[in-house]
Amino acid sequence: MQSDLFDVTLRPVTHDLGGFKVHRTLPAKERTMVGPFLFFDQMGPAQLPAGDGIDVRPHPHINLATVTYLFQGAIGHRDSLGTNQRIEPGAVNLMTAGTGIVHSERSPGDEREGGPVLSGIQTWLALPDGKEEIDPAFEHVAASELPVIGDTGVTARIIMGELWGARAPTTTHAGTIYADISLTPGTQVPIDAAAEERAIYLAHGDATLEGVPLEPMTLYVLRPGVAAVLRSTDGARAMLCGGDAFATPRHVWWNFVSSSRERINEAKRAWQSGEFPLIPGDDKEWIPIPEVPKTVSYP
Repeated sequence: MQSDLFDVTLRPVTHDLGGFKVHRTLPAKERTMVGPFLFFDQMGPAQLPAGDGIDVRPHPHINLATVTYLFQGAIGHRDSLGTNQRIEPGAVNLMTAGTGIVHSERSPGDEREGGPVLSGIQTWLALPDGKEEIDPAFEHVAASELPVIGDTGVTARIIMGELWGARAPTTTHAGTIYADISLTPGTQVPIDAAAEERAIYLAHGDATLEGVPLEPMTLYVLRPGVAAVLRSTDGARAMLCGGDAFATPRHVWWNFVSSSRERINEAKRAWQSGEFPLIPGDDKEWIPIPEVPKTVSYP
């Protein structure tokens, strides 16, 4: 049954970032992309000590878009465009790097006081051919602006693209679908076959797809054209992601993504030389380029 449903099953590589863990399923040796998605991280869930918080110092990106979506907690985003935006559960932060951008992510001060809770998903989307070098941009879409559809005991928030007859206002640079699905005990939801590439990720709880049990923190890449039903006995939170297949492979090295290795090497040189723009209000720290990055993918 599994071979009829799935192209590949991707289990996470877990990184301990000191106080909280990140579970990464993309990129993987078995599969580097699902539609435009080429990086898929689950942050937490974690409870940090009072007075503590996350402090992801300024770092660069090129030729991609980052998508931050939270289940719990809050993150303060700053970038070299001058953006200063707090994100909370149900909203979306979409940052398009294009030619190059620098950003930081830190726990807001009010979250630190009692000990921040952090749980959510961060993904990277490759920019399509002809759009890799577009101008950098930032977009915040509030939770109230994203369509939520549902039936008895099931809700699905459309984060990007069009699903189940509803479309999110979030900008898409390539064909993209992305949704947050919540199932109460004993409920189900259809997963149609409209997108070229799709994957289901079980963040919390229990679920089956066509009777096949799903493991939490695991990305299940569906076979093209397969329609299925997602069910939960005790309740679940799952993400559906995917979109149009890319004809040109993408290379990933650290925080840099491009169809050209030469472009990545140029970005590495530029970051080491201090040529990327600074973040207003957060320009005293930065993450140095690693000798051996945790994320490397050369298809």
